[in-house]
Amino acid sequence: AGIDGMAPTASMVGSSAMGVAQIPLGQVAEIRIVDGPMVVKTEQAVPTAWVFVDVEQSDLGSYVAAAQEVVSQMVELPPGYTLTWSGQYEYMQRAQEKLKVVVPATLLIIFLLLYINFGALGETLIVMLTLPFSLVGGVLILAVLGFNWSVATGVGFIALNGVAAEIGVIMLLYLGNAWREHKRREPSVASLREAIMQGAVLRVRPIIMTVTAIVGGLLPIFWGHGAGATVMRRIAAPMVGGMISATVLTLLVIPAIYSLWQEAVLRAEARASSRELVTLEPLPSGAD
Repeated sequence: AGIDGMAPTASMVGSSAMGVAQIPLGQVAEIRIVDGPMVVKTEQAVPTAWVFVDVEQSDLGSYVAAAQEVVSQMVELPPGYTLTWSGQYEYMQRAQEKLKVVVPATLLIIFLLLYINFGALGETLIVMLTLPFSLVGGVLILAVLGFNWSVATGVGFIALNGVAAEIGVIMLLYLGNAWREHKRREPSVASLREAIMQGAVLRVRPIIMTVTAIVGGLLPIFWGHGAGATVMRRIAAPMVGGMISATVLTLLVIPAIYSLWQEAVLRAEARASSRELVTLEPLPSGAD
């Protein structure tokens, strides 16, 4: 409180033709203690006031959504006033907008690389359709650790998709090589299953070694402390949990789907060959 921007004083000095006189401040002004903004800032030539909020028990997006609903119901802004949610929430919104482009672009690149590698749509679709199975472990470990969805966890899932696709490609290559060798000798369902067992068994040890090396490299990041450790743990967590489910995916799900696919191909080839059979009819008697 004050008079025309001056700090209040106990008394004011007035002058007149007769001399100097003391005038009590309470006779010329009303002194009150009121609440006001601690700091007055301006943005784009407009005065602004800031309210800082720390979120601990919920993820930032859910908290702001609930807070926006409460504020819209309980606070009526005077004319000329605006309310903006900024800070980390604003950064998160920008990152989410970028992820809406980055995630589909990443999946498209993975699809194109798989198609270039296999040269066929069947194997490419097998890897792409089984990728969600590899995400199960990442989702479970986030739930166990109490991590909320964030940009950091999104980056971890993107990296997990790439590693899971790589392991799936190696498994399909071994399955395809084993099946081609057995198919030349005996193109049957029994031979197909034997080839799948042989190809899958050859990949058990390399896959376990790959998963162990990746998880072992991520554990120091996962257990780390210090500057940036909070973000790095949320990047590493989906990959640590996802590599376990990716191992199960590679050893069980992909061979099963490959078997179903090749059995359907065998049945289609059998039907096609049966339609191409030519029935020879005997010639009429007396004909040359």
